Order: sequence, then C-alpha cells, then structure tokens
Amino acid sequence: MERAKPPDDISPHAFFTRWIPDNVARDQTRRERLAGTRAVIVFSLQGEEGGDYTLRISDGRVSGEAGAAKTRDLFVQVDVPTWRSLNRGEIGAPEALLRRRIKLQGDFLLGLKLHLILG
Repeated sequence: MERAKPPDDISPHAFFTRWIPDNVARDQTRRERLAGTRAVIVFSLQGEEGGDYTLRISDGRVSGEAGAAKTRDLFVQVDVPTWRSLNRGEIGAPEALLRRRIKLQGDFLLGLKLHLILG
C-alpha cells in the first residue's frame, strides 16, 4: 500500500493535530506495529508557519496537540521547508538526518520508528 501523503498546503497544526492521528487510526497495519509503543514526541518546526507540536503514542493510537510537552521521549527539530519535503516524499528521513536537516534528541530507537507514525 502506498504511503498517504498530506496535502501540499497543509498547516503544521492540522498535520500534527488531525492528519497524523486520523491516518494512523485508519491504518490497521500501522496501529499493530505501534501497539507496543508508548511515547511522547515533540516536534519543533523552525521558520515561517513553525511551532511546537506534541504527538502521544499509546496502545497503537496517536494523538496530537499544539505546544511542547514538558516531558518527552524524543525531540525532533526540523525547518518547515524540510518538513514539507519529507511530507512530499522528496527526501527521506535517513537522508535528512545525514544532511543534518533534522536533529533528534532522546530515544534514537524511537526516532527509527518515526516512519510508522508519520507514514
């Protein structure tokens, strides 16, 4: 099955608070793969339209909210143009990490699961 791609013009707020949770909820395979994961991930998007967003993963479900959780398992920092390129599939997360366009702090193994959460 091809990965769902968000609309090109989606706002970060809509992406993290609605699009990701809705897509995980509709995808049985992703829910099963995330079933044993309990985590809090904070994304900090830099630049115009940027902001902080928190994803909470528990029991195969993902919820999103604006703002940064005080405690987190993983912190992801990325600029908005790179975030949009990732959403479009123009660049993969491993390449973005190698080019230092994404910065991770915290549980690096959880970082490897981001593709299951984000699609």
